[in-house]
Amino acid sequence: MQEVALGGLRSEPQRQLRQIATELKQTGEAAKRFRPQLKPGTRLIREWQGRTYEVIILDDGFFWQGTQYRSLSAIARKITGTAWSGPLFFGLKQNRSANHRSSQPPLRICGMEGSDAAE
Repeated sequence: MQEVALGGLRSEPQRQLRQIATELKQTGEAAKRFRPQLKPGTRLIREWQGRTYEVIILDDGFFWQGTQYRSLSAIARKITGTAWSGPLFFGLKQNRSANHRSSQPPLRICGMEGSDAAE
């Protein structure tokens, strides 16, 4: 019903799903993981050591505290003072270590008003 009402998946996600299904049939597991496609205007909100940080997705990078950055990792390094992976810090990529997973709160992704980005 949802597909009829709103339309189906675009061709790229369909291709990726077919690729994962083929890999799953052949090997019994699917190694490829999706990275969410974040639309410009989407806000990533992350709490770290009692403070809340908000990053806005731009067409060509990321905006945080009045400055544009080319990568989330650069922002994560500024926030933490260490060499964090930006996608990992902001919850866009799973960490294989159970210790980090349990200590990292879930990320909030908020779309802008009028946007159909995930919330």
